Formats: sequence, structure tokens, C-alpha cells
Amino acid sequence: MEKRIYNIKNYKLCNQQRRLASLVEKFTYRDGFQSTDIPSLDLIRASNISETLHSIYIPSICVIVQGAKTVILGKESYRYDANSYLVASVNLPIIGKIIEASPDHPYLCVRLSFNSDQILDIIKESKQNFEEKPGLERGLTVTKGNASLLDALLRLVSLLETPEEIPVLAPLFIREILYRVLQDKHGYILKQFAVIGSHARAISKAINLINNNFEKPLRIDELANEINMSSSSLHHCFKKVTAMSPLQYQKQIRLQEARRLLLSEVLEAAEAGYKVGYESPSQFSREYARMFGLPPISDIKRIKDSIYINF
Repeated sequence: MEKRIYNIKNYKLCNQQRRLASLVEKFTYRDGFQSTDIPSLDLIRASNISETLHSIYIPSICVIVQGAKTVILGKESYRYDANSYLVASVNLPIIGKIIEASPDHPYLCVRLSFNSDQILDIIKESKQNFEEKPGLERGLTVTKGNASLLDALLRLVSLLETPEEIPVLAPLFIREILYRVLQDKHGYILKQFAVIGSHARAISKAINLINNNFEKPLRIDELANEINMSSSSLHHCFKKVTAMSPLQYQKQIRLQEARRLLLSEVLEAAEAGYKVGYESPSQFSREYARMFGLPPISDIKRIKDSIYINF
């Protein structure tokens, strides 16, 4: 009997994944990252295994419906595919690589972004008690997929076929998706960043402050004072959430922004470095090469000579 129930559940999941994959293919006319008529919903497609890509994950739920990807945060590696989904609770600089994709079976992913206020509203209005655990958890987790979540996601993506229904129905389906994630095994990880007064909420504020002022010198004592923490607590809690120190985090944000500037604007390497907060061109070039494998000018030339798609 248990095996029969498992088979029925597995069949339902596979059927939902196939239907989602068909919809994502329908609305992705090229490889890469594509926005939709639903502001917080994006679709991603790749017809080939990718090179290693640096990017910033915003608070979001990423559900792969075909293919697989690895993500590195700090020194930790995560793998997820059509049987799992990823939740990023705060802005995190990551290194990603699509590891399963082909022209016949492209990598297909759905990303739904959210903010902590949406999570807090659901927590306040729900009559259920979401699981809480002591201590801080990583701001990134990979969890096994389930039929309830995929069903809600399928209804949301299906709205792209009836855009006139999006203003009324999309907020309801998005709310259900977030609720399903909160109900899931690792829902407490998402909740911790929405609870006012929690250490996780304070670290989320620190992350936002760094992102909004990454080009300025980072003074840990001032940042700690802003979020009402001691410097030692800030350092400890920040590393628990992001797998890196505040200074390491700022460096990754700076270098990724410098790379974006060099790709999108006509700038000298030293000028790009200065714009993101480096006073020493040699230090900028050294740290850039350490992160991306080549000095700025050589790296940008390599990217422009290749087919570069930001996933």
C-alpha cells in the first residue's frame, strides 16, 4: 500500500514537472535570464552546460524543472535539480554552474523573488505554528520538492497564458507558494529573516547596508552599531548566514560590480576599480584576478570573445 501511494505521488510530481517544463519552454525564446509579465517571476533557460558564473542571488525561490545546477557559497557547494528547489533568504554572492543541459533537453528554471515583509505577513496571519529552531542558519538552502509547491507554482506560471488574470490571481498564487515553502522542512530558515528583533533580521539589515554602500570603506564597529550588535557578534552571525566575513562579502560584491561595469561601459580597469571603492589599481587587479582567474582587461576580452550568458 505504501509503495502504491509513493508511486502515485511520484507520478504526480513528474507530471507537474513536465507541464512546468513545457510552459517555461513556451515562454523562453532564447537562452538566458528572462523577465515575465509577473514582476517577481523570472524564467531561465540554457541549452548547454555553462561555464562558472559569478552572480548575486536575491531573496528568491529557484525551482529547476529540467536539468541541474551547482552553486557555491563561500566554500560550500550545493547541487539541485528537478527533484529539489533552492531558497535564498538574503542577497548572497555565489558561483554557479549549470551541469545538466542540452539543446534537446535544456536547463529550465523558475525564479520567484520575495521580500521579508511578505513572509512576515503570512506568519502573522497563519493560524499554524511554523517550526522554529535556536541559532542562526545559512541564508541558502536546498530542499526536496513536493507536489503542493509545484501545483501552486504551475498555476502561477500558467497565468502567463492569460495575462489579463495576472493582477488578480498572481498575488494569491505567490502567497500560496511562500506559504508552502514556510510549511516545508526547512521553512524555519526563511522565517528567521522575517522575525523582527531576531539576529537573522539584524544580519539581513547589515547585508543590505553593505550592498547599498559597498564602494565605501567598511567599518565593522559602525556597522555593528547600526544593527545594535557587538562587533564580535556581528562577525560571528554574519559568517553563520553568508559563509563569509563582512569584509569578504563586501569584496565579492565590489568585484562583481566592477566586472559588470567593465562589460557594460567603456572604462579603464583602474576607473572601474575606483568606482567600486579601490584606491589602489594594483590591489584591484590582484584581487580581481584572484576571484575571476584573469586580470580585468584579459577577463573582459575573454568574455566578449565568447558567448556569455548571465544565468
